[in-house]
Order: sequence, then structure tokens, then C-alpha cells
Amino acid sequence: QVQLEESGGGLVQAGGSLRLSCAASGRTFSSYVTGWFRQAPGKERDFVAGIRWSDGSTSYADSVKGRFTISRDNAKNTVYLQMNSLKPEDTAVYYCAAKSVWGAIPRAVILYNYWGQGTQVTVST
Repeated sequence: QVQLEESGGGLVQAGGSLRLSCAASGRTFSSYVTGWFRQAPGKERDFVAGIRWSDGSTSYADSVKGRFTISRDNAKNTVYLQMNSLKPEDTAVYYCAAKSVWGAIPRAVILYNYWGQGTQVTVST
């Protein structure tokens, strides 16, 4: 079992920055991928970014490419999502998720086994 806990959400003005953290505990393996997803009210949960623990390879949704950066600290078992140039449309609950998989970083919600409780990000105009 893997436990995930997000932190770092909050209220920020448009153009501002936030850094989200996802701390993992329990059994983890080098094959694990951690993904960040977000869900706005009345909308589906969408992939934002993902990172592979073993080699740090990353994947981003087009909507955040160039503004968000995902990284990991293996010693702390923590994945970060640095969010810059935030826009009101980035407002959502952000979730981290994990899955043991080799190959391409998956983007589908259904493919991830473990989820955190979510953290709210609100971007004001």
C-alpha cells in the first residue's frame, strides 16, 4: 500500500505562483509514477503532470506546459508541482496519484491505484 498526502494549496492572484507537495509513504518502488491531476467544479478530473521515480522523466498536459514543473526528491519520497503564471482557469482541487508501471507515463485517471485527499488551489482575478 502507498499513502499519499498533498499540501501547499491556497489562494493566489492571477500571475502568482504556488508549490504543491505530495508526500508518499508505505511501499514504493522505482517503477512508480506519480501524477498530478486536477478537478474543477462540475468537470472531470484531468491529468496535469507526471514523473517517473526511477529516472525523473516527465510528462505535461498542454495547458500547463511551460508554466508548471514537476520534480521529485527521492530522499524525502516527495513529488512537487511548481505552478507559475497561474490563471483563474487553474482553479481546482489538485490530487496526486501513484501507480507502478513501466513505459509511458499514464494520463488516464482510471489507471492510477493510489490517490491523495486533494488540496484546493484558487486563483483570483
